Amino acid sequence: MPIHSPWRADFPGILALEAEGQIYLDNAATAQKPQIMLDALLGYYASGAANVHRAQHLPGERATRAFEATRVKVAQWLNAETSEQIVLTRGATEAFNLLAYGLEDRFQPGDEVAISALEHHANLLPWQQLALRRGLELVVLPLDAAGTIDLQQAAQLIGPRTKLLAVSQLSNVLGRWQPLEQLLRLAAAQGAITVVDGAQGVVHGRHDMQALACDFYICSSHKLYGPDGVGVLYSRAEALRQLRHWQFGGEMVAQADYRSAQFRPAPLGFEAGTPPVSGVIALGASLDYLGSLDGAAVTEHEAALHAKLLAGLAARDGVRLVGTPEVALASFVVDGVHNADLAHLLTEQGIAVRAGHHCAMPLMQRLGLAGAIRVSLGLYNDESDLQRLFAGLDKALELLR
Repeated sequence: MPIHSPWRADFPGILALEAEGQIYLDNAATAQKPQIMLDALLGYYASGAANVHRAQHLPGERATRAFEATRVKVAQWLNAETSEQIVLTRGATEAFNLLAYGLEDRFQPGDEVAISALEHHANLLPWQQLALRRGLELVVLPLDAAGTIDLQQAAQLIGPRTKLLAVSQLSNVLGRWQPLEQLLRLAAAQGAITVVDGAQGVVHGRHDMQALACDFYICSSHKLYGPDGVGVLYSRAEALRQLRHWQFGGEMVAQADYRSAQFRPAPLGFEAGTPPVSGVIALGASLDYLGSLDGAAVTEHEAALHAKLLAGLAARDGVRLVGTPEVALASFVVDGVHNADLAHLLTEQGIAVRAGHHCAMPLMQRLGLAGAIRVSLGLYNDESDLQRLFAGLDKALELLR
């Protein structure tokens, strides 16, 4: 029985691309947006835009209410204890940098920061640069053949000198859930700060921060069917108090004179300047939309589509998966074919996939690959998209081999 998405009509961008002869299979990079989000974005601007938290006039008060309502929705989505644990940033990358600078004074030369071999540059480079600034050792946790962080080796590498562990929940290249519970337990036993990159994981299922028990959890709006330019930093209350202010001006100042200043506590103390007001309000609308869906039905749909994707790739000679993906995406290479050449021929056929290193150059180097093709699925994709993909892949490979 063909797999159809009952939510496809809710996404004007998908319908517009379809009318243009395009199919969109690059959802791990960024997702298309539901109509309700577009309405919220236009509504904010069309009804009178204003800055938040500062003005007493009606537009400013209205914008502030909508902005803070999104903070509450994010807290509820993640099951945080309070909305004050949610800092709204200008993207997930900014949130990682906030932590790397905000926690900097907690490290001494010789301390260790542990990451994994699969990390996205956003959860690698801030820690790499922190290590260079403070004379720290960056410890890289290896993977097993399937693409999972090797727990046995992690137990040997996470030790008394480990002061921070930063790992992804779901790999954007390998499509595997990582063993967070065990990793966080190993780090907690050493008193280390724990950071989880949830940019991919938050899209595929609801995750309970109180049960997860990490210190910090970071995700981005644009992958979660929301607008770009907005990130989310969840912090455990005790961990939040460890952060030093890192950007200065505007929203985060409580009192200032020419010689000194006092700064607000979190969350506003870490939201310097004019925040992405429209984007935050629109993210709230996306969460409303996602919350209205049957989560089990979405999960079932994505799983069925993913199984079809893996089966179709396995049926084609010379196609090799990168790792053993479990959900949402599949990265692959083809024997004797350069990934850029293949991506070019797919693009010419209106098939939007991603090629290259996927912001994980060190991982590709460890795997001995110049790059890979990644197909990533959204809740609006259906079997007709996969049929187009496989037909286009067959045609491209016929030309390249």
